[in-house]
Amino acid sequence: MCDHNNNGKGNEAFQESIPRLLSLLSGVEKMEFENFSMEIGDLELWIPMMGTSIAPSQSSTVFSGSPAAARVKPTSLLSETFVPPQEEFPGSIREVRLGATKSEGGSRGRSLVIGGANSRPFVYADKPPVHPPVFALDVFDTDLHLPMALKANIKDVMSDPAEWARMNVKKFGADMVTVHLMSTDPLISDRSPADAARTVEEVLQAVDVPLIIGGCGDPHKDAEVFKKVAEIAAGERVLFNSLTLDMANAKTLEGVALAAKEHGHAVLGFTGLDLNKAKEMNRRLYEYLPPEDIVMDLTTVALGYGLEYSFTIHERARHAALMGDTELQHPTISAATNAWAAREAWMKMDPKYGSRELRGPLWETINGITLLLAGVDIFMMMHPAAIRTLKETVNMLMQRDMAVTTDHFANWATTKI
Repeated sequence: MCDHNNNGKGNEAFQESIPRLLSLLSGVEKMEFENFSMEIGDLELWIPMMGTSIAPSQSSTVFSGSPAAARVKPTSLLSETFVPPQEEFPGSIREVRLGATKSEGGSRGRSLVIGGANSRPFVYADKPPVHPPVFALDVFDTDLHLPMALKANIKDVMSDPAEWARMNVKKFGADMVTVHLMSTDPLISDRSPADAARTVEEVLQAVDVPLIIGGCGDPHKDAEVFKKVAEIAAGERVLFNSLTLDMANAKTLEGVALAAKEHGHAVLGFTGLDLNKAKEMNRRLYEYLPPEDIVMDLTTVALGYGLEYSFTIHERARHAALMGDTELQHPTISAATNAWAAREAWMKMDPKYGSRELRGPLWETINGITLLLAGVDIFMMMHPAAIRTLKETVNMLMQRDMAVTTDHFANWATTKI
């Protein structure tokens, strides 16, 4: 039994008694204490490695409460070699063409092909992606509450979707434009399908890149809007974002899918982080559309809010597809813009976390890079700095014989935009 008073004299006496205690305990393998108490704050545990012994001088410092040695900050990245495993996959990802040129029945400057992968993304130098990922920038047809870091770049065009789209392409280098028809939401402005179709017509005239057409999330209203847009954009090979199991339950899925097929468009099947539901969604779509008209959205979650789970779902889907699961052999899309749902991306915080103008695009960039490495084929984005960084990353990864220098990597997050 040991009674250790937590005052100056008691602590001093306790330390002086340690060598004698160690001598008495030599050879003891098991000890039982009664009425023993100890304040954890006064104890620092030190466990010697196998084969070492504890000298009295060492032991006295173990219980003295002395602070641990200061950690040394690394000055360089760890140097490691990666040897890709030798593997061949029996399956591949289907190719989907988006947009149509005049010779293909549309008016786009060029069409884009996504998919086609037959190996894991960016693992083998001799097997780069068959078609590199493409990047779309968002346009909304109604006023939204956006973070200032986003508004700063587009504030002059936010009231004009066509001009907004033109800026995304001409100034920011978007491969595609996503038109979100949020004003059709019955709880917002409840604009008609005809009004939404006119907005899409204006954007089609303003830019010549392929379009992604987004709805408002209401399964009944989206179905009516998509059918109308499919008609006015006939031949343009737009991608409808998105068809859901809610549409199937509301018995509106068939109408949209058949309209897309009739007018030559592609569709996006959206499910929430569940591969079984993704497979079910695709089986429903196969009833009306060929597999080459289908893209999957498996859901993107923001950094700090489940991004690692999004990565796992995408990685599992891609591996299953390459192993031969035909119901998952579709290109995938990521809404990297969901990064802005994270408060840390836009809210005012302690200065040590950096400016919001930098944190936001960094959050979106990390979302994009994470899912880029999972094999995503299309990225929907918002901040021009984020899309520029993702494009540069893809270009770097696509180079087979690149000489990598790591000296500047450690400081990349502090780079000013």
